[in-house]
Amino acid sequence: MEITVAEVTDVPPGEGRTFAVGSVRLAVFHTRSGEFFATQAECPHAGGPLADGLVGGSTVVCPLHSRKFDLRTGRSIQGECDVKTYPVRRSEAGQVVVTL
Repeated sequence: MEITVAEVTDVPPGEGRTFAVGSVRLAVFHTRSGEFFATQAECPHAGGPLADGLVGGSTVVCPLHSRKFDLRTGRSIQGECDVKTYPVRRSEAGQVVVTL
């Protein structure tokens, strides 16, 4: 099921934002290169708010414990725990659309 979660302008380049879709909380990231990614909102290690993390290239660093995740795959760079990722696209109308 595809859900529009935001306007492209709601997530500045190089940052993330948290959105709730029903009972699902998502972290949506807009990289400086213009790509969008969506993951679960909380770090599986300690529940840190991933959208508040440092975004670099296609990775995010959890702001609580510095765990680094690949936004393309959800894999932990340290190999300890992974995050769930969701397919995301930018619509022609300038919206961020996530598939749940």
